[in-house]
Formats: sequence, C-alpha cells, structure tokens
Amino acid sequence: MERLCAEELDSVGLLPSAPEPIRIDRFIEKRFGITPEYAELPHGVLGYSRFSRAGVVEIAVARALGNDSSRIAERRVSTTLAHEAGHCLLHAHLFAFEEPPSLFGSPDDPGRILCRDESTHSITSRKSYDGRWWEFQANQAMAALLLPRRLVRIALEPFVGPQSPLGGDVLPNSMREEAAATLADIFEVNTVVARIRVDEVCPARGGQLTF
Repeated sequence: MERLCAEELDSVGLLPSAPEPIRIDRFIEKRFGITPEYAELPHGVLGYSRFSRAGVVEIAVARALGNDSSRIAERRVSTTLAHEAGHCLLHAHLFAFEEPPSLFGSPDDPGRILCRDESTHSITSRKSYDGRWWEFQANQAMAALLLPRRLVRIALEPFVGPQSPLGGDVLPNSMREEAAATLADIFEVNTVVARIRVDEVCPARGGQLTF
C-alpha cells in the first residue's frame, strides 16, 4: 500500500521531495481526470465515489464540510478526498464486471461507494474495524497518500534518537504527542490522523521507526 500510493503520487508529479502538504485534490484531477465536487449528502455521510465500467466518474464531498471554514473542517475535506482516492485506486476494477458489487452500502446506486463518518475516520481507532475491508483499505490508502512514509520519517528526524539496542532510531514516548502535532502542521491533517500515522511508522512498543 505504501509503495502503491507513493508511486501513484510520483506518477503525476505530486510526491514532494521534502515534507509538505499533499495536494490531494490536484492528485484526483490529474490521476482520474475528474474534479471533486461538493454535494448535499445525508447526515453522517462525508463523501462518495461513483464508478462505471470505464472507471471513476465522480467524487463528491459533503457540502456541510465545504461550508465550514474552520481549519479542522478543511483538513477533514482533505482526509475525505484521500479516502475517496483510496477507493478509486483500489476498488474501481470491481465495477468493471457486468454486475457491480452490492456490498458497498448503496443499494439505490450500485455504482457508488458511500463513505460515512465512522468508516472514513475509523483510522483513528483500530478497535472500530467491523469487517468492511474496502473501508479499511481506503483508510490505509488515505494515510499513505496524505502522509507518505518516507516524508514522515524525514519529518520525525528531530524527535528520534539512536536508543535501540539494535542500533535503530527510536521515537521516545515522551515526544510522541509533539511529533504528532508537528506532522499535523506540516502535512495539514488533523492531529488525530497524524497521531495514528506516528503509531504506524513508529510503533509504540519501543518506538523504533519502520520502513
């Protein structure tokens, strides 16, 4: 997943050489040839992707998020777009068959994957995984697109030290919250997403950075 997302960003010239926010809206435009739109969506639905047998045809985000000018809401828009981009990268091929899959929770529109608040942001809690593998995969892609592992490792360098018995770099537990806040500011994501990404790149047990 990490390699796939990095390669996809690089293929359209949107993988930075140094840590900075990922232009996820531009990635969607260049990679899939569509411009994300805002739409009136039911309460609890943050966005959706629509597919045809030819591929991705539409990505939409809840207008309520777009109407909120707060920094948190703006970052949630980016997170939602990255989640939808994950669906587009990983699941578009499933709609190439004569009978599109019916397991995505949109019986009135089988060509659409609806992404609800709890599914789009379940990245914030491993315990919330409920078996919807397509949402789990989209969340994994969301993290890898917005916070590419190589860039996260660079951004975390000021916080790590050679404390592992095996010689690897370690992020001390006392620095984890500050590191997450720094990642949030660098990559323009909400702190809760950055915190999970820190835990992925530097697992809490020992805190050693992983590739």
